[in-house]
Amino acid sequence: MPASAITFDRFPTSPLALRTNNPADQARRRTFSCQMARAATTARDHLADLLATTTGTEDRVAALTAVHTSVTDWRYQAAARATGRLGQGIAYDTERFRTPIAAAGTNYDRLGPVGRLRDGSTWHPATRTYRGGDDTPASRALAHYGSVAQRRFAREAPTADILQNWVTLPDGRTIAGNRILRGQAARQAATELTARIAARSLSTTHVETGGHPLYTATPDPADATLLRTEALRILAGPGLTPQLFLTARYLLVQAPVMKKGSDAVTRVFTVAVADLLLGTDAPALPTDMDLRCYVLGQPAATRP
Repeated sequence: MPASAITFDRFPTSPLALRTNNPADQARRRTFSCQMARAATTARDHLADLLATTTGTEDRVAALTAVHTSVTDWRYQAAARATGRLGQGIAYDTERFRTPIAAAGTNYDRLGPVGRLRDGSTWHPATRTYRGGDDTPASRALAHYGSVAQRRFAREAPTADILQNWVTLPDGRTIAGNRILRGQAARQAATELTARIAARSLSTTHVETGGHPLYTATPDPADATLLRTEALRILAGPGLTPQLFLTARYLLVQAPVMKKGSDAVTRVFTVAVADLLLGTDAPALPTDMDLRCYVLGQPAATRP
């Protein structure tokens, strides 16, 4: 008997997708949950077919890898069908959804107050920030996690400009995960970002690098590859529990593959895997999964 379809309510909309207060625009953004649910159902059924013929852990890892690749391709295809981005920012580029971070350079994502995510904000060239406007779910989420990041700096690295997240594997090994940057390290990241945008022949006139920048930065490519490999091995191993699943999901968020779209890939892939392997014990998907994993640290981010 075929398994029932995964439903859209398993995919709460990320606040980062809600960059407007217009109810109609927000509703359109929330319809992406339906696309993710269909993709997750397809991925789950594909994985079930592959696992039915596996004979050991390595075969199961290979099956999971194949499904993860197929979900990554789905995200690119979904981006190719989209009409563009919502809100203010650099031009929408579908190719970013199939450009590996390892080839194009570290992903830097800003935390804290981000004026361009405020509804109706305007560019202020003297400060290189957007000013005014009304808070949106996206701007509130980044402001909140920026405050959380600064509190972590105060507790763990009060005199530093770089806070390294260390990821602990089930066997006790530690791997360098993402970093949180402030001060001079953040200003250097902003300079690098601006140079990269210019190298793509895009305008840097309205790139928001002013204020007091705070960024998350993806891991070194070699560490990211190891994190993804270990995540898949956890999911492929015997006796998968909800807590081990949360660890694997954390590792996957820590190690995005493409310049754009990896959050949706991880959401679809992990919901599909959990539905197949854990059933009703599958942990719920946090609305702000990516921000939790980048900012809170492993113990808090993997708490049931």
